[in-house]
Amino acid sequence: MTVTESSPPTETDVLAPPPPVADVGPADSSFSTRGWLVLITLCCATFMCGLDFSIVTVALPDIGSSLGFSSPGTLQWVATASLLPSASLLPLFARVADLVGRKKLFTFGVALFTLFSLGAALAGSPGVLIATRVGQGTAAAMIAPAAIALMTGYFPEGPQRARALGLNGAVMSLGFVLGALGGGVITSGFSWRWTMVVLCVMGAVALAGALALPVMRESAAAKRMDVPGAVLATLGLFGLVFGISTGGDKGWVRADSLGSVVGGLVLLGAFLLVERRHPEPLIPLSVLGRPTVKWSGLFGVVTFGMCAGTTVLLSLYMQDVLGFTPLQAGLSYLGEGAAAMLGGMYVSKLLGRFGGERVLAAGLLIQGAGTVAMFTLPQSGNIAPLIITSSVMGLGHVFSVVSFITVMTTGVSEEDQGVVGGLSQLPQYVAAIGVAGLSAIAAARTNALSGGSGPDAAATLGGLHAGMVTAGVVALVGAGLAATVLRKRA
Repeated sequence: MTVTESSPPTETDVLAPPPPVADVGPADSSFSTRGWLVLITLCCATFMCGLDFSIVTVALPDIGSSLGFSSPGTLQWVATASLLPSASLLPLFARVADLVGRKKLFTFGVALFTLFSLGAALAGSPGVLIATRVGQGTAAAMIAPAAIALMTGYFPEGPQRARALGLNGAVMSLGFVLGALGGGVITSGFSWRWTMVVLCVMGAVALAGALALPVMRESAAAKRMDVPGAVLATLGLFGLVFGISTGGDKGWVRADSLGSVVGGLVLLGAFLLVERRHPEPLIPLSVLGRPTVKWSGLFGVVTFGMCAGTTVLLSLYMQDVLGFTPLQAGLSYLGEGAAAMLGGMYVSKLLGRFGGERVLAAGLLIQGAGTVAMFTLPQSGNIAPLIITSSVMGLGHVFSVVSFITVMTTGVSEEDQGVVGGLSQLPQYVAAIGVAGLSAIAAARTNALSGGSGPDAAATLGGLHAGMVTAGVVALVGAGLAATVLRKRA
């Protein structure tokens, strides 16, 4: 019915509630059929991006021998070529999502990821493979902020969003764990090219879901791109992540590594100055200055960095100390994956009862306790300490990931959801600082114990213990800081 000036509104018209943005179901944590479609599609894309890095890392030796990479340093670019654009382009695409639409950017990113995965599977030379990996990383930078913004925009604050973010966090962790396992199985039984085929198939499934996503109302507040800010943020993050990623292998005092880190920090400082004056900044400083955003981002770097670094050390422990095959090492991560999945299923209830701030502090505490306890890992024999400590670490990590994203995205206006969605995904890519730092600590301690005569199993284990305990202590300090600086907000 059309209401004209001569037709005054009836009582029903006045009392009628505004139409909902989307069909999100009841006010509890249950999802409607459409809600499940949204969640499964977004989690599939998240799982795909998490799977990408670990499944390729396991396959690196076979990739090198198959395509004839000239050295281990150039082979490492198969992983780094995807990481760099993923990290450096996140802020840019977070704003692009607000300009062109989050659903459009998400769908386009999934389509690109699928095409580049197919190209990687067919690559016949190192140059082609690295180029397709750059494309995969660029597509992941489109998918990550758009997916989180779509999730927080579709599911309202409260039990539904907490449950959705919990499942998404569990899937993210599970993607990394199953990537290590699946990469070993696929590479051993078939060929490394099938790892790319798996990503291609998952991309096709996610693309079908993206095309079927319901229409969602999105903010149109952003009218133009902050070009200077985009350039400075992209180059600054690129330099920072490049220097961190290569410093552990090449040495921190080398000009290319140290210069990249320093140059990246200078460019990021210039970025903050530019943002103060731009009428439509890439990342509004009012958003970046929110205590929940900046502190949650820091704790995100802590939980991702310490977990990622420890996972690398665990891989070295299983293969260099225990003598596990890649497949055995991958199977040993199943305890961590199961704990992550279990934590993701129940974290929403904890968030509803205790609040994101307390769950974040508790998650870091559990992660830190499990990691510190790895000093009990033996040189041979019983693997129970490995399963128990890695599972405890994985459980705490999922609690921390879900709660820091929940705290960061709570209370954010609709027009800033894309930006904050990008910021919430950045810590997992900056986590390279944890991998490089803990690896350097482990190597230094190993050299000290071996006395320059070459590392044996005992010296290697001592170095790994030092790195693991350091990671646990950092997480425990983060837990204390989270309990201190974050306060429950009404």
